Amino acid sequence: MHAYLRQTRIAALFALAAFAGGVISDLMNERFWERHPLLSGLASSVIVVILTGAVINEVLERRRRERWSVLAQFVMLELVRNARMVWTGVLDVAGLLPPEDADFLDTARRTVQDTEGLTSSLRNLVDDPGDRGRLHEEISFLAEHSDEVLSRWAAVMLSVEIYAEVIDRHVELAGDIAWIGAILDGSYPPDDGRRIRRARSSPAKQIEARRPGAWIADRLVVIVQLAEALDTGTLDLALKIVPLEWWEGRLRGTASAGDESGAIA
Repeated sequence: MHAYLRQTRIAALFALAAFAGGVISDLMNERFWERHPLLSGLASSVIVVILTGAVINEVLERRRRERWSVLAQFVMLELVRNARMVWTGVLDVAGLLPPEDADFLDTARRTVQDTEGLTSSLRNLVDDPGDRGRLHEEISFLAEHSDEVLSRWAAVMLSVEIYAEVIDRHVELAGDIAWIGAILDGSYPPDDGRRIRRARSSPAKQIEARRPGAWIADRLVVIVQLAEALDTGTLDLALKIVPLEWWEGRLRGTASAGDESGAIA
């Protein structure tokens, strides 16, 4: 969001700087613009176009954000849930998920950030046939769930430019999960004929061929850490789009309206 706003504001500052430069040059050399009327006309036209475009873009984008803010927050919270399902799901299969208490998420995040320990645990997981089977099923479920979430909401979010990058990062996560799922389906064919057919046609099978367990585990470490980062970053952005104070005000207003209706009745 801030990157997009910077673009329009930089354009506006450039136009204002050019205007200020023209005024200063006119004061220092009064006859310069008189001697160059064509240049003067072009410069003033460019300044007006840039400044007008920046202002219009800012106004239109602000209206779009306000119009889509509640829906955008809902979609982002769905993306947060999906990302959290990815990294906590892999930790759960690996036996690294801590007990659910007040510090559950903080403890789990520290586990994700311990790259060396996480890599070792996932390599042991992939090397064990029984544990690998559980991981295989979990990855398949996560790939299908990610595909469902993105198929439902990607088009909505792409209608507003500033949300496109958020969706792009979550598409990256979903693509990584689907890639690993296809490799596992190809290397360790499941009983599900539908998944076998999908794995057979996946580019992952052609490009990656038969990858060793260590490579799969290392790739999963990257995916888990990406999912955790997207969980945190997307949640922060969602709470900036529509702050909690706004929801609390809405709830208080709804409660007050309900009390007034009851009193009238």
